[in-house]
Amino acid sequence: MSGSHAASPRNVVQPATAGRRRSREKTREELQLAMLRVKNKGLKLSISAVAAEAGVSAGLIHNTYPDIAEEIREKIGRATRQQRDAKAADLKEARVKLKALREELEAALADVARLASINETLRQEVATLRAAASGKVFVLPPRGSA
Repeated sequence: MSGSHAASPRNVVQPATAGRRRSREKTREELQLAMLRVKNKGLKLSISAVAAEAGVSAGLIHNTYPDIAEEIREKIGRATRQQRDAKAADLKEARVKLKALREELEAALADVARLASINETLRQEVATLRAAASGKVFVLPPRGSA
């Protein structure tokens, strides 16, 4: 009895594994055919459309057949690599723009500081001239000009 009991689990495991492999291969073939059918029907190619055509869930394609999901994305121009490369290019461009804007801001702040200094000097000069014009204050010539 123990001999037949030990042989039974092996027999169960091996056919299930072999069946699963055949099933995955069959599903993979069905997904490939479903892509063609979606295209031939003139439908918009997407993972959801292929999944519906093959009678499986989109999650199955994403999780069990990521290579097929990537193939679909490539065919519709949204491959992961393409998206990553596009985002990297956008990021690089944004960094260049940010650097230019920071330099522009730094120059503008330097201009503001310089103009504020000039403005303060002119404000003091105007106050001095107003006081001298009113006759209430006598303005001495600057030192060293005598």
